[in-house]
Amino acid sequence: MQRAFITGIFLAALLAYLGVFVVLRRMAFFSDGIAHASLAGVAVGVLLSLNPLVTALIASVIFGVIMFFLERKTNLSSDTVIGLIFTSGMALGVLLMSLKRGYQPELISFLFGNILMIRPADLILIVVLSLLTGIFLAANHRRITLLALDREMAYLAGVNPDFLHLVMYVVLAMSVVLGIKILGVVLVSALLIIPVSISKLISRSFRRLMIWSIILAELIVSAGLVFSYLLDLPAGAVVVLTGAAVFLLVLTCRSLFQKEVSG
Repeated sequence: MQRAFITGIFLAALLAYLGVFVVLRRMAFFSDGIAHASLAGVAVGVLLSLNPLVTALIASVIFGVIMFFLERKTNLSSDTVIGLIFTSGMALGVLLMSLKRGYQPELISFLFGNILMIRPADLILIVVLSLLTGIFLAANHRRITLLALDREMAYLAGVNPDFLHLVMYVVLAMSVVLGIKILGVVLVSALLIIPVSISKLISRSFRRLMIWSIILAELIVSAGLVFSYLLDLPAGAVVVLTGAAVFLLVLTCRSLFQKEVSG
């Protein structure tokens, strides 16, 4: 649980920040596709007796770069490209896993998340990569903000939108895979979307949207881990349902407040 909390604190802030970019650029399906495609990397790690998290990270970067260039070099839509990588990567993962006989706990933990499967080596890797990614995002905050809001405006401000978009694809792909250890392939994209969705209901500026997204992500992850521990339930599912409950609560309160004001 200690390793889970440390991991959750770092990943909640990282995924919430990236979630703003994902929601504004309408890239929710991208994160979902990368998460499922990374199953191929997990399978390679299991077959070669390597750390599946490391091989999944490498696979996610490769798939992210492939998605970017397919979008730029073909006339296929983003949804089509993501769907192609999504299904191909996951099918490859299933095929590779079939070569390994017997029950595979690593595969189950990556599919649905398992806080007990976070080993010290995984914790160190997650913390280090989260810190490095956070430093990069902080150093390029203005450029990333411009790109998220308006691609043309970013270009006029001297930003190379294509290169920065490629870098954001890589960063997002890696961050999604890091979150798989707690939430699993099936649920990890929820942490990118739910905090930002809640923040959009209560924020009137981009700055507040960013701040509230990070705060809410930390609260949702922390509360979800506590509830899962006390109730002895799967952590990933409880975290996501906690976020969904907060979203419904904020939405209900906002609707009631607007009715009182209009009345």
